[in-house]
Parts: sequence; C-alpha cells; structure tokens
Amino acid sequence: MSTGQTSGARRGTAAVALAAALVLVVSGCGGEEAGKPQEPKRTERAKGDGATERQDNDAAEPRQVLATIEGRSGLIITVTKADRDSGGFVTVSGTLKNTSDEDFISTDATDWSGDEEEVLKHGESLGGATLVDSTGKKRYYVLRDTEGRPLCTTFESDIEAGKSVPVFAQFPAPPANTRKVDFQIPTFPSASIEISG
Repeated sequence: MSTGQTSGARRGTAAVALAAALVLVVSGCGGEEAGKPQEPKRTERAKGDGATERQDNDAAEPRQVLATIEGRSGLIITVTKADRDSGGFVTVSGTLKNTSDEDFISTDATDWSGDEEEVLKHGESLGGATLVDSTGKKRYYVLRDTEGRPLCTTFESDIEAGKSVPVFAQFPAPPANTRKVDFQIPTFPSASIEISG
C-alpha cells in the first residue's frame, strides 16, 4: 500500500470516528432533554368579554380566589393575590367586574379614593382601601409616592357592562407573623384574606 493510500485510509478512519463521536454527543444531548420535565402545553381560548385566557392542556390549574366581594351597582371585586415582598410591602391584586347592564362611570369611584387632599388632586382610584390587622389592632393605608399619588389602580375610563379590569393596591406589610387581614374598600363589605410570602 502506498503512502498516499495509507494517509487517505487514516483520514477516512478519522472521519468515521469523528462522525460517530458527533452522533454520540447529539444523542447524549437529546437524552438530557428527554429527561427534563416538559412544561405543559398552553392554549388560549376566548372568553365571553373578548379577551383571551391562557389554559394548560395537561393540568389546568384554577386561579386561586382569596375573596369575592360584591358591591353596589353590580360591581364585584375578586381578590386573587396578597403577596408580601422583601421590600416590606403587601400588594393585593385581582379583578373588578361590572356585572350590571350599564357602564360604570369612572367618576362614581370617588368614594373609593379616600378623602386626603392628595387623593382629590390625583383623581378616582382605590386609594381609600385599607388592610386591617385585627390581632395587632392596626390599620394599613394604601402607600403614596413622593407626589402623593396612591400606589393602586386609578380609574381614568369607564368600565363597560359585563367587562372586567385588573386592580391592585399596595400597602405597608404587617408583621411577618400576621397572615390574615381584612381587606376593605369604601362602599364594599370587608373580606378576610391571607397574605402569602
């Protein structure tokens, strides 16, 4: 066998060995991916109000509801979260739904805004909401920024009949051992909710 044939055979053997190594590496990576838990597939379906709702195909997880509070004129607040964060705040969030046949006029939210001067200056909001710690006998008010604006939902437009809008309000956090508080909004009954985190 000539020297040219020998080096050609060696190159061919090296190419086969390299191809085999690549196949092993690729199949090894695929094996790792196969061992990882797969995220459930998600689909979006239309809701009655024209919005879309994400839903898991494999394991549909219902949204947790901490409280449902029915107010006047067909308004319903559904509280879905009350999260404590490391900065010393509690954020309460959920949805406000207008179940009546008439639009809710944003200026009708005046009662919810509180009566401080800053609130009157910044318009209708959930600024009058409070958290009450019955055990510690303390009431917590919605936080304000440096210009006096409440750190909560503000109402700049009407809520159409049958529609929902997301709402939130941020409060100073009660002591870490306080888990249950009463969430209050003027003109709505109070509701007991549990703080997470």
